[in-house]
Amino acid sequence: MKKILFLTGTRADFGKIKSLISIVDENPNFEVHVFVTGMHLQKEYGYTLIEIERCNFKNVHTFENHTHETTMDLTLAKTIEGLSAYCKNVQPDLIIVHGDRVETLAGAIVGSLNNILVAHIEGGELSGTVDELIRHSVSKLSHIHFVSNNEAAKRLVQMGEMETSIFTIGSPDIDIMFSNDLPDIQIVKKYYEIDFDDFAIVLFHPVTTEANDMKKYAENFVAALENDTHNYVVIYPNNDLGSQFIIDEYLKLKENMRFRIFPSLRFEYFLTLLKNAQFIIGNSSAGIREAPYYGIPIINIGSRQQNRAVHADIINVDYSTEGILDALKTIDLHKVQSIQSNFGDGNSTQLFVKAIENKDIWKINHQKQFRDSI
Repeated sequence: MKKILFLTGTRADFGKIKSLISIVDENPNFEVHVFVTGMHLQKEYGYTLIEIERCNFKNVHTFENHTHETTMDLTLAKTIEGLSAYCKNVQPDLIIVHGDRVETLAGAIVGSLNNILVAHIEGGELSGTVDELIRHSVSKLSHIHFVSNNEAAKRLVQMGEMETSIFTIGSPDIDIMFSNDLPDIQIVKKYYEIDFDDFAIVLFHPVTTEANDMKKYAENFVAALENDTHNYVVIYPNNDLGSQFIIDEYLKLKENMRFRIFPSLRFEYFLTLLKNAQFIIGNSSAGIREAPYYGIPIINIGSRQQNRAVHADIINVDYSTEGILDALKTIDLHKVQSIQSNFGDGNSTQLFVKAIENKDIWKINHQKQFRDSI
């Protein structure tokens, strides 16, 4: 029996890997452990550990990694310390990490420096800002790659990764997006007490490389929303440096009847809201990645998704109040076409299990070698 350790630090990465954890946790060939840290344990962001506990996984370990200094390097250091101690106790055969967060980097560092296989989900993609540096660093520290598409696989080969270690499985969240298990919109509205007939979604995150400007960016954004006429479901940002500026500005909207503000939403419930929204505004990857497949108009603000925001139907604007308002004035006339998925066929979970059940994957050399691309 192989021990597999999944690491999750945010509501977003857990939403994407939950189906993978579930199917492996039910497999008698594997012993699953879930290391929960980051935003999941912060009450101001919804204490989303509750969502993980609802899944009834057999082995869940929590570790608080946030510091009062809230700088990414210290969070990284603390996460490494906690995860390293846990791995010495559990002795996993494989650590699975996702995306481009500092918790992801901590998992890759602990695994690679302790002779533990590391698998990276959704490597080889373009993120923008400091997230891209983290994502590619994690890829170089990882032994196994579960990628979303052929373009990502090609980038990993360009980075010197062995083709035999790359498995194209699509994106697990696409499986959930087009499943028949999403709750009905009326159920979601009742659960979250959302009384709007029509609404848009707000998801605006801090940009760590522009932290000194985030206060002004947040002020401009909220001023635009206040001067608009749409109803909004507002979701708190992630906990990166600068997030408090955004949260403080959202407090101005608390008594405004056009706004419902939430620290976090259950992933499946969020997808139902997105699917039924008039549009999404902010700088979240949800606007770049998920929204186009539902045919939802997107207003993307600023630089956070600059390398991802390539879809023709995306309205890209700067951080000015005027620029955002101009986009809002025309968004109701903006028609988009649902696009075909470039992130798999909705069977990522099955492809993932097939890969880890193959004995060859466990024979991958822990000592990585650079392979020149031809």
